[in-house]
Amino acid sequence: MQMGFYFDQTRCTGCRACQVACKDWHDVPAGPENWMRVLYTEKGNFPDVFVSYMVSPCWHCTSPVCAEACPPSAITKRSTDGIVTVDPEACLGKDECGAKCLKACPYDAPQFGPEQNALMRKCNFCLDRLEQGKVPNCVEACYTRALDAGPIEELREKYGSTQEAEGFSYSKRTKPAVVLKPKIS
Repeated sequence: MQMGFYFDQTRCTGCRACQVACKDWHDVPAGPENWMRVLYTEKGNFPDVFVSYMVSPCWHCTSPVCAEACPPSAITKRSTDGIVTVDPEACLGKDECGAKCLKACPYDAPQFGPEQNALMRKCNFCLDRLEQGKVPNCVEACYTRALDAGPIEELREKYGSTQEAEGFSYSKRTKPAVVLKPKIS
């Protein structure tokens, strides 16, 4: 089984409730470290403008290149559900290894705090909530219901199999576990 995310770009208003809920749930301090990010795209000229938002957590890729790039093998993919996790005790820190995981990830999912030699942290699919049968906190916080999460096959059955959207390019190399409903310009 592979867990994954669904994102409906037509419903997202860019409110960042998912980002705030993630930081709050995981006690991520205020600052540059965001396990869930909301990206913004604007194009066109008045009166023909287009604006869209794209969430950007860790997509828990089928082939996570971040794990391959990690010198101490601190990043692993769980065989039971495909969730990509990081062992903070094994991580060398961004200064020590040069943030190789971040450089390898096409989605910039590995995150580092501002402190010296910060350890890598990232979306862990809210494993504590998952074990209780709950969805990730970002999904629960999304008041427009633009987010969903679960086994990727169930998400595909429910929402289709689109993997491209404004501000997101599907990587055939990493195979992110995501289904999208794009906003068309």
